[in-house]
Amino acid sequence: MALLPGTDGKKRCFGNKPGQTVYAAYHDNEWGVPQHEDQVLFEFLVLEGAQAGLNWETILLKRTGYQTAFHNFDPEKVAAMQDSELENLRQNPAIIRNRLKIYAARTNARVFLEIQRECSSFDAYLWHFVGGKPIVNCWYNLKDVPVTTPESEKLSKDLKKRGMTFVGPTIMYAYMQAVGLVNDHLQDCWCSVQI
Repeated sequence: MALLPGTDGKKRCFGNKPGQTVYAAYHDNEWGVPQHEDQVLFEFLVLEGAQAGLNWETILLKRTGYQTAFHNFDPEKVAAMQDSELENLRQNPAIIRNRLKIYAARTNARVFLEIQRECSSFDAYLWHFVGGKPIVNCWYNLKDVPVTTPESEKLSKDLKKRGMTFVGPTIMYAYMQAVGLVNDHLQDCWCSVQI
């Protein structure tokens, strides 16, 4: 199925429907772009965990709320959050108010910091799962894009073993796409030649 152009004439993998400006901007500027800054890598861990079972666009629209709620994704500050702070977030309409997902942010921040200490950076740890360079795929249809891969399964298994939650293989594959370990832009997408 060929991609249809958006109102700006660009063919995108997603974000072309009217009113999807935030989704389109994410697609054009972030999805599939290699990220190496630890704080950004932590941000996407929190956001992808929050997305579980929901639409990604919903999370993007709440991104500012997450930045405020979780100290601009500073893993040290999130790791130090008290139960009372986390419980207060359950009343915050600017984020997804699922208790398990809120508490997972703190749990995962603590593991994230342990990985930083062990590997010198989360970036160094993460990118070794793809041999240090992005996997660039050649898809023509969104139906062909997998939801898990051996790499996402391996990453998921290791993070779970270390104590992270909301890091299943499907979530980790979406995470890998989000931070550019994988480039799954379709061949018809204007970004497929940009990245």
